[in-house]
Amino acid sequence: MSKIEVDAVEPQSGTALTIGASGDTITVPSGAALTIASGATITNSGTAVNFGATGSASWTTTVKTSTFTAVAGEGYFINTTGGVISVNLPAGTAGDVVAFKDYAGTFDTNAVTLVQNGSDKIGGSTDNKLLSTEGIAATLIFIDSTQGWLVTDDGLQSTLGAVPYSVDFLVIAGGGSGGVGRGGGGAGGYRNSYNSEASGGGGSSETALSLFAGTTYTITVGGGGAAQTSAPAAVGLQGIDSSITGSDITDIVSTGGGAGGGDGVAVGGAGGSGGGGGYLDPYRAGGSGTANQGYNGGTGHNSPSNGAGGGGASAVGANASSPAGGNGGDGLSSSITAFAITRAGGGGGGVYNVTAGTGGTGGGGNAGKQSPVVAPTNGTVNTGSGGGGTYGNTPGSTGGSGVVILRMLTADYSGTTSGSPTVSTSGSDTILIYNGDGSYTG
Repeated sequence: MSKIEVDAVEPQSGTALTIGASGDTITVPSGAALTIASGATITNSGTAVNFGATGSASWTTTVKTSTFTAVAGEGYFINTTGGVISVNLPAGTAGDVVAFKDYAGTFDTNAVTLVQNGSDKIGGSTDNKLLSTEGIAATLIFIDSTQGWLVTDDGLQSTLGAVPYSVDFLVIAGGGSGGVGRGGGGAGGYRNSYNSEASGGGGSSETALSLFAGTTYTITVGGGGAAQTSAPAAVGLQGIDSSITGSDITDIVSTGGGAGGGDGVAVGGAGGSGGGGGYLDPYRAGGSGTANQGYNGGTGHNSPSNGAGGGGASAVGANASSPAGGNGGDGLSSSITAFAITRAGGGGGGVYNVTAGTGGTGGGGNAGKQSPVVAPTNGTVNTGSGGGGTYGNTPGSTGGSGVVILRMLTADYSGTTSGSPTVSTSGSDTILIYNGDGSYTG
């Protein structure tokens, strides 16, 4: 093997110096130092192996403002003022370096998603990762197939946060019970984010939740208002709230349905949807619903004394009239479970001896009457519907219990739950139906 020993190598003419020919391998021995003169530039037109393994990157001065693919050995200033940006990581070889810096201090508002390449891992995980800390700078070195890209500048792999995933929800509270004083119970509050379907009370579809791996989210399913047995003027009871709560989300809470009104004792109760009014002069108004959850209950009638319907998710409870009690307001249909199902109907208004009010679609209870005796029906369980109102000594009805439903991509589903929800799939999605309290861990 020939050897050249010199103190410096310079071009014979001009300023360009080429080392090696195409296909050659140029090796700097272990322990040797290669010094580039001050003011000189070294350009790599081939493949650099084991350069940059010390954790340094060559920073590019063109600021990135949209999604791009990173190149090993380079660092990037990223400006997310205009929105979130994804960075596709290169295929990793041991010693490869990439680096990123928050150019405008906006990563906390619009994060950067680091997208892993094929089977390459990021911190031992095949999940994508987020840079979401204001002003952060992070250098990553690819080490091996076990850990993949590791953070080296601050030593904390937590610099790369988990990427949240989207989960749609339908949350319905328990319905109110019917008044023994004739007012129908109101439906539980109805909040929905699935497929642009409406929420209750004429509300728009809500924004889906963004859940994070490892966080446990508590599911509470509200019970329906209990039946009242005292007579003749007992007011129904409000349903119980349903909710999804967690440490890193804005809680979703649906309000329990309003109680059915009593005989001259009280107006219908306020709630997710309002309870129907009872009777007696002056006419008893229905309770108010909650914005974007449900509608008001109807107004009772004095002569004859007939109760009004409780409000439903999609309609107000009907006012009572001389020949009949008011019908309950209708519920809303959702296909979040892959089948169109209507829930959260209001309870019908009770009467003495004329036509009793019917429950609203979606499970609202039918009203009872005194002569001949017809018992009211309960709101249907796990629909959040109101119970039917009744008259005098006829026993009252219960409101229907609520329900909480989650829907997400099966690829995102963790499989970790409590409370024994019903789990099913539809296409690429997994659906969880909670008919009672439980939890889901992202």
